[in-house]
Amino acid sequence: MLTDLFGDVSQWPDQDLVGFTETLDADFTLAAYAAGLFPMPLHESGYEGIGWWSPVNRGVLPLQGLRVSHSLRRSLNRYTTSIDRDFERVLLGCADPSRPYGWIDEDIRAVYTELHERGWVHSVETWDDEGRLVGGLYGVSVRGLFAGESMFHDPRYGRDASKVALVRLVDELSVDGRAALLDVQWLTPHLASLGGVEVPRRHYLELLGDALGEPGAPWPRPAESTRRGRAPEGLPR
Repeated sequence: MLTDLFGDVSQWPDQDLVGFTETLDADFTLAAYAAGLFPMPLHESGYEGIGWWSPVNRGVLPLQGLRVSHSLRRSLNRYTTSIDRDFERVLLGCADPSRPYGWIDEDIRAVYTELHERGWVHSVETWDDEGRLVGGLYGVSVRGLFAGESMFHDPRYGRDASKVALVRLVDELSVDGRAALLDVQWLTPHLASLGGVEVPRRHYLELLGDALGEPGAPWPRPAESTRRGRAPEGLPR
C-alpha cells in the first residue's frame, strides 16, 4: 500500500515531504515508520489531511554519542524518571497549543494513543521531588528502531527535564549493549548539543533496515520503572 501511494524509494522527491493522505490510522502509521516515513499535519498550509515525511537529511542520535554535560549531570540528580507511567499527560504536554509550531492534533493523539495501548509507543516521564510531572517524551518503538516524536518540559519547574527523559531513553535503548537506532527526525540546535547528527536519507534507510533486524528494547513494567536519574557509563561530556 505504501508503494502504491508514494512509489518506490528511488522515486521519492528530493525534498522532505514525500506524499499525502486524507486520513490517518494506526496500522498504516506503523508500516510507514518501518519504511522510513512519519506523519505530520499540514495545518498551516490549509490542507486538512496528513503529510508523510522522510527528511533528505535525517536527524539521528547515536546512543554512544549522547553528550551529558556537567550541568545536565547535576539535573539528573534532581529528578526521577519512569517509563509508560503517564503516557496521556506526556502526550498532552507535548501537544500544548501554547507551544510554538504545535502540530499534535486530535487525530494524531488518537492514533498514538492506540499504538501506545498496543505496545508500539512508549513514553518517558520526568518527575520532581514534589511528585510533579515536569517533562517527558514519547515515540514509536519497532524492534531496534525508536522514532522520537516529541518532548516537553515545564518551564517553571522542569529545567532540563526533557533532557533528563532523553538520557533515560538512551539508557533503556542501550540495555545489554543493544545498538538501537534513535531517530529524531530533524536535527535542531538543541538535539545537536546533545550529540545528534544528520545522515542522508539513503544512509538512514540502510540504518533502518539494520535496526528492524534487531530485537527491541526490553521495556520495563511501568510500576517498576521509576528510578533516580542517571547517565549511562562511558558517555562523552
